[in-house]
Amino acid sequence: MASFNFTPSDASTFILMGIPGLETAHIMISIPFSTFYIIGLLGNFTVLFVVGKEQTLHKPIYLLFCMLALTDIGKSTSIIPKALCIFWFNLKHITVNGCLAQMFFLHAVSVMHSSILVTMAFDRYVAICNPLRYTTILTNVRIAKLGLVGLIRAVLFILPLPLLLSRQPFCANHIIPHTYCEHIAVAKILCGDITVDGTYSLVIVFVVIGLDLMLIFLSYGLIIRAVFRISSKKVHQKALNTCTAHICVILTSYTPSLFSNLTHQFGQGIAPHVHIILANLNFLIPPMVNPIIYGVKTKELRDKVVKCINRI
Repeated sequence: MASFNFTPSDASTFILMGIPGLETAHIMISIPFSTFYIIGLLGNFTVLFVVGKEQTLHKPIYLLFCMLALTDIGKSTSIIPKALCIFWFNLKHITVNGCLAQMFFLHAVSVMHSSILVTMAFDRYVAICNPLRYTTILTNVRIAKLGLVGLIRAVLFILPLPLLLSRQPFCANHIIPHTYCEHIAVAKILCGDITVDGTYSLVIVFVVIGLDLMLIFLSYGLIIRAVFRISSKKVHQKALNTCTAHICVILTSYTPSLFSNLTHQFGQGIAPHVHIILANLNFLIPPMVNPIIYGVKTKELRDKVVKCINRI
């Protein structure tokens, strides 16, 4: 492999080290990383293609599937191509502005992803608890507006992160022991006081994710209450089956994210390369498995995918 050397003294450049301590295994690590990434892209682009092509799928829930697919593509694409360049070609340099832009994009997309999951929980609540008014309450236009609100929220919450970092001096050592410009990793090479940056980062984790999870739990609490007021077990099963895909997506989305954030903040005894691998898997696993969940648990989408494949 070609080696490219960039001096840390260059004030306009950072050095991303990949996974420190596992440099000799970078090529081997790149195999599952690139495989998961390609599977995720194929799955999410399939969802976008099938929903866009089939008029019968132009419904609010499938519009939400498409929004989720776009954020999944954005999450993995924001870090994996650069990580593979480090693993394969030793291209470790990244400009300061490029680093801050990557950090803003990946965190903003993650917050947007969380907003879509909340909207999906509201969609399931209306579908089960108020089915007769579903088509009037949740239209495609209203879903698009909720998506826009989620995007604006993501930008407003995340924009201060790179702005706060850019106002402080970076140390002479511009080496970031990571595969991408994660906020905490970049903040650690600041020479100034990072109390405000670290506090604001924790506020985002607990306020944004905490609030979103609370709204999701509230929606499902109301759904469970409404379902068990119905005596028919068949209706119980049908109602709960409509929520299965969303619950699986919630678990695959929030569990790795929360685990990665908590181990990074409080798992001081965990080896750094474990932190980094977990952080990368947080952006790889959900985009790969979410389209599979849609396909397995949503019969209408599964049938349309099979139909499109048979046409090829």
